[in-house]
Amino acid sequence: MRSFMHRTARRFASASLLSITLAGLAQPALAQDAAAKKPAAADDQLATIIVTANRREQNLQDVAVSATTLDESTVKTIFDSGSDITALAARVPGLFVESSNGRAAPRFYIRGLGNSDFDLAASQPVSVVMDDVVMENVTLKAFPLFDVDRIEVLRGPQGTLFGRNTPAGIVKIDTNKPTEELSAQGSLSVGSYSTISMDGGVGGALAPGLIAGRFSVMYQHRNDYIDNGYSGQKDLYGGFDQVAVRGQLLITPSDDLKILASAQYSNLNGTSTLFRANILGPGNNDLNSNYDRNTVFYDAGGGNPAKYEIFGTSLNVQYDAGDVTLTSITAYNTSKGSSRGDIDGGNLVTGPGFIPFPSDTKDSIDLNQVTQEVRLASNTSAPFSWQIGGFAFHSDFTVLTEGFSFPPPVKVRHQDTSWALFGQGTYQLTDMFRLIGGLRYTEDDKNFYVISGSAPNYRQVGAKRVSWDISAFADVAPDVSFYARAANGFRAPTIQGRDVAFFSPPSVATSEKIMSYEVGLKSEFADRRVRLNGAVFTYTVTDPQFSAVGGAGNLVQLINAKKGKAWGFELDSAFQITPNLLVTAGVSYNKTKIEDDTLAVGICAQCTVTDPIVVIGGVPRALVNGNPFPNAPEWIADLTARYSVPLGNGGQVFAFTDWAYQGKTDFFLYQSLEFYADNQIEGGLRIGYQSPGKTYEIAAFARNITNASNVKGGIDFNNNTAFVNDPRIIGLSVRMKY
Repeated sequence: MRSFMHRTARRFASASLLSITLAGLAQPALAQDAAAKKPAAADDQLATIIVTANRREQNLQDVAVSATTLDESTVKTIFDSGSDITALAARVPGLFVESSNGRAAPRFYIRGLGNSDFDLAASQPVSVVMDDVVMENVTLKAFPLFDVDRIEVLRGPQGTLFGRNTPAGIVKIDTNKPTEELSAQGSLSVGSYSTISMDGGVGGALAPGLIAGRFSVMYQHRNDYIDNGYSGQKDLYGGFDQVAVRGQLLITPSDDLKILASAQYSNLNGTSTLFRANILGPGNNDLNSNYDRNTVFYDAGGGNPAKYEIFGTSLNVQYDAGDVTLTSITAYNTSKGSSRGDIDGGNLVTGPGFIPFPSDTKDSIDLNQVTQEVRLASNTSAPFSWQIGGFAFHSDFTVLTEGFSFPPPVKVRHQDTSWALFGQGTYQLTDMFRLIGGLRYTEDDKNFYVISGSAPNYRQVGAKRVSWDISAFADVAPDVSFYARAANGFRAPTIQGRDVAFFSPPSVATSEKIMSYEVGLKSEFADRRVRLNGAVFTYTVTDPQFSAVGGAGNLVQLINAKKGKAWGFELDSAFQITPNLLVTAGVSYNKTKIEDDTLAVGICAQCTVTDPIVVIGGVPRALVNGNPFPNAPEWIADLTARYSVPLGNGGQVFAFTDWAYQGKTDFFLYQSLEFYADNQIEGGLRIGYQSPGKTYEIAAFARNITNASNVKGGIDFNNNTAFVNDPRIIGLSVRMKY
């Protein structure tokens, strides 16, 4: 079946890429509407960055939010090697992404705030918004990135305009939209391990003046390349096939009315996360002699398969009534799939290392999500501008946990209903000073049921909450601005039922409340050749929701700490050193701390725990007061540089390199000498030729160019099990744009 899907997807991808190319050759395209709105920059100036952090198109330099963007070209480069969405980790200051579920269920963290819960019902304080639709569940957050216009990372609480579960921030993804002008883009890369990554989109007028369309496609493939040292089978794990498509229709019956209908689908068939038994320490976080990137030692897991399908459709209607604009966004999303793994990472006979008992589990999800948003925004040049709206959300999904020796199958059901009213206003007090304020009222209710596998169990939680933010923005010079922002947000109560499979009751966490303060700088110097944007922040979280994962029972239990505090800074910079040399650099420092002198959590059996230990009910536990938040890197840094040499024909030879750094990062609530990451660096290089007019380019590339083996997470299931990053991928890439 997988071979058939591979052949079918490959033919489909090839045919789609050919159609994109032919369409582009048929008629050169003008710039897209979104690009046309960006002020032009001279060759020796930095391009203006447009963001929609306030649900309006604005210059990044005019927004009172700590934000960073990734443009279309950078996104393509990051995914040249067929990476999944976790490749965004450390690509901008303050952003971290990880997953112990392979390509299926990523976990996002901004300014250190996130959730390490590995269950498919996990709740997160970072929202992923794709084309103005919230992707709430972790499996929806895994929808692949392709034909992307830009990605915005908005740091700090964003609850006023973007709603529920955004106390840490937002990752906002905007794809390319249909336009009247014929346009096409396509990229194809091939590399090590038969890796293929293809991304394309073509659009234009279907009925001039009335209907425009765009069709986009993505295909990624990698061969299996990891052996099973226990069974002796070669090339058994590590491969994947993923296909995704998107279709959009833009209908404009009049100059005042725009209707954008969209549908997208993704199919993943690949290997889930490969856990590797006892590869850390003991007594340090170094990879030991048990580690071999190309070998695991499994006696279970059924091949560690991961299979997921995601579907989404939306209808975005905008009506310009003159002084106001009405927007309605209706969306429906589904996710269905499963992943299975040899969780202990080895076998009882040869290990490697001591494994006290086996674990082979499979988790499945069947999800439906419906959202509706209505906004009314002022559309005048008056000193006071405003927008008001309402939002409704409902999700209903089941999660099935199966053990193939233990535990017995258990299916649970989660229902979540939420609605909100919100408003935001901006008042231009003087030419140089303006105030921005917003308010949101939210009601959120969750229901939890045990459907099968144990005695009936039911839980219900709910919350009513007002969130707000206020900002002041001052233009102190033509290209220098300062802002100050105070924001309040919350994450709704959460129910976690995975432990029902292990004969424990579901756990519940009450609402998490955040109070955040920041001051920031937006500046451009040297005739717009230098851009420096930065922010200093601090926040306090009351009743922070954490997940106590792993330990001797390998459980997932929601807990509330009394408080959590953090402070730090972010700095984004760009330097157009010459017309042919562009350098960007970003850095963030984030100091987080749990404040709860009674909070004690389960610990691993074989690792070296450095926290104070107490015995509760005969079980040793670690006191975690003063510890950093899990998966909260203290330092994140990124660097890119592009240098080009113009040629006589109008083309150019170029070299582009990008690097990401991740500082000390604890994996769990407790601290140990084994389960953390530190000083991790990954880099990429791309060298090639770009044609006159930038219509196509051909390049050689390398991702993870140093072939660094970086530990990305751990499983403290009575052994020092961990998982690592992707290997080095070297290949060739072709890109076209018309």
